[in-house]
Amino acid sequence: MTFARRWPTYVLGSLLVLCALIPVRADEPDWTFDPLQRPAIPNVHDGRWERNAIDAFILAKLEAKQLRPNSPADKLTLLKRVTYDLTGILPSSEEVAAFLRDESPDAYTKVVDRLLGSPRFGERWAQHWLDVVRFAESEGFKFDRYRPEAWRYRDYVIDAFNNDLPYDRFVSQQIAGDELEPDNIQALIATGFYRLHPEESNGSDYRQIRQDILNDVTDVFGMTFMGLTMGCARCHDHKFDPITQNDYFELQAFFAPMVQRDDVQLAPGEMRLRYATDMQTWETATKVIRDEITTMLEPIRKDLFEELIVALDIETQAALRTPVEKRTPMQVQLAQLGSKQLNDRFKKMFRRLAPAQRTRYDELQKKLASFEKPKPLPTAFGVSDIGPKSPPVFRLLAGNYLKPREEVQPDFPECLELPEPSIHPPKKLPASTGRRSALAQWLVQGNHPLTSRVIVNRLWQHYFGRGIVATPNDFGEMGGNPSHPELLDLLGSELVKNGWRLKSIHRMIVLSATYQQSSFPEQNPTLAVAMKVDPENQLLWHTRVRRRDAEMIRDAILQSSGQLNVRMQGESARVELAPSVAENRYAWLANPDPFERNRRSIYVYQRRNLLLPMFQAFDGPDRTNSCPTRFQTVTAPQALIMLNGEFTLTNARQLASELLSRTIDPKELARLVYQRVLIRSMATEDAQRAVDFLTSQTIRIRSEGVPTESVLPLPLITGIDPCFAASVVDLCHALMNSAEFLSIE
Repeated sequence: MTFARRWPTYVLGSLLVLCALIPVRADEPDWTFDPLQRPAIPNVHDGRWERNAIDAFILAKLEAKQLRPNSPADKLTLLKRVTYDLTGILPSSEEVAAFLRDESPDAYTKVVDRLLGSPRFGERWAQHWLDVVRFAESEGFKFDRYRPEAWRYRDYVIDAFNNDLPYDRFVSQQIAGDELEPDNIQALIATGFYRLHPEESNGSDYRQIRQDILNDVTDVFGMTFMGLTMGCARCHDHKFDPITQNDYFELQAFFAPMVQRDDVQLAPGEMRLRYATDMQTWETATKVIRDEITTMLEPIRKDLFEELIVALDIETQAALRTPVEKRTPMQVQLAQLGSKQLNDRFKKMFRRLAPAQRTRYDELQKKLASFEKPKPLPTAFGVSDIGPKSPPVFRLLAGNYLKPREEVQPDFPECLELPEPSIHPPKKLPASTGRRSALAQWLVQGNHPLTSRVIVNRLWQHYFGRGIVATPNDFGEMGGNPSHPELLDLLGSELVKNGWRLKSIHRMIVLSATYQQSSFPEQNPTLAVAMKVDPENQLLWHTRVRRRDAEMIRDAILQSSGQLNVRMQGESARVELAPSVAENRYAWLANPDPFERNRRSIYVYQRRNLLLPMFQAFDGPDRTNSCPTRFQTVTAPQALIMLNGEFTLTNARQLASELLSRTIDPKELARLVYQRVLIRSMATEDAQRAVDFLTSQTIRIRSEGVPTESVLPLPLITGIDPCFAASVVDLCHALMNSAEFLSIE
């Protein structure tokens, strides 16, 4: 038998071997799709360590393995840890001093409550959410067009977390805010969740583009809110989870009636009325001019339309040729998607005018500009339904939109064993199908098997470096086994019990003894046993040391140098790019105001085709795919960015300049640098090493010649030895590159 005839046997055999190697949950109960129930709190032998119910579940697992938890972290370490986890920034010297002085039993609790109430809290935790929903401010693909209003969704998320918006409402507003709360501007902005997908708006096959968008939305919805890889069922029944291909397209049917909205009105009613009146006045005054321009351009528009439309798929061509009032729901969607490309080209059609016409056109434009046009009202990106009827949805053979099979109706995955949807147009919005409202209401039921479990697992992950389920986007058979399934149910139940208020779970976690442990394994009294039975620390017998996220590294550098701009919200900051990156076709122009470039990293412009080099080096997400977990790599570009990058050096120069304006005493300078960068006082050996470094570095710099301006403080204080000043810059720079600065213990 030849290999050509035997290869199917080889392939099948290989697949069987791979399946045998795949870890399954044979040793764990299949709890994923069971209704949420509050578990009993376990009894433990030594209850003195416990501070709340979390600790009972952790300690029970430890005691079962003859392990003990670590001793508590010291006060300064704990303050730095909880400040980072809750706000993403460094504690100030005043906050450090106040906490260290406070000997009251509730000193730490007061710090936690203060941080939970800080506006920095929403900025920190919004970053985690934006990773999951793959937030970006451009479309991706070749042209990567800017989405000018996408930042409003980012600000919505920040506000939601700061205001402790109940998670069930947070979810509902994103899924169906336009149907459930049509009079709430924030709820309308929340539907921008559906506008975060990559989109090839300059494509040719808009049937395929429409299907790609629906697939992306369905997949991200499943991972974000349910922790399920629904996308695996797009082409066939899920190979591991009880999710059928029918389930996939029935879920997709909830989103099928959506149409994109770039004109979600944010202005109050009286402002809209005033704007309408002003626009009517402007239109009346400019009608003659505009009519002449339209008459001049209309023949070109018709010719250009015919040139462009032939490159599109047949169905989109038919949709664009059909009068608006006669279009089917599907045609309305296709025409909207296809019109983006056409309208972009129509903006430049004046270039085709004959010379004499172009002269007249320019004259008319000048006349038109002499009439002050009312400033447009603020708008947001969002969605709405196309109307009370939806385009039909079919199960697609192998996921191919060209191969539709039977029609399907919106329904929930059967494996969740919950009632079928009750769908009807919302009373406040009868021109909508009500499909997404039904989906939202189903998802936020108190006993839903997944909604609360998935979000509390995400919170746990960011405090401990790993979720109770280590695969936050996949609670299915191929996901990680839960380390503490009963604890996950406790946290999920607590969330529902507390009115879906996430801050109650944050507070519970950071007040636990589990969270407050020391990060030094060698301090554990059962170290030898722990290294044998749990070397990966899945049972949490000590705190894991974590590296700061990419954005938090940048923020910490700016904060250390005193250059961090804490202005909240609004349009994104466009930071200065290195010359090598500035040549990229997707590069942007930096904000003219240097201080505006120094805003917190969550406000930095996020372009899909050009990530900020520091974010890319330190494992920031690609902004195209949902990122549930940021992996922490150690690579050469990280050292190059920190040591050779202009950003770190510039901030080291800024810090050195500020400190030199206060003192030139080497020991005092070293103390101040440690305080600002590492947020601690120097140990005796640190002080001596720092002073020795300043002395020896000054001598070395002097022997090599006068330092260039690029390494001197900004600005250099008159009368100070430039060689000594450069050594202070080097000390600041070195500490910003230290493992202690980059890590959270």
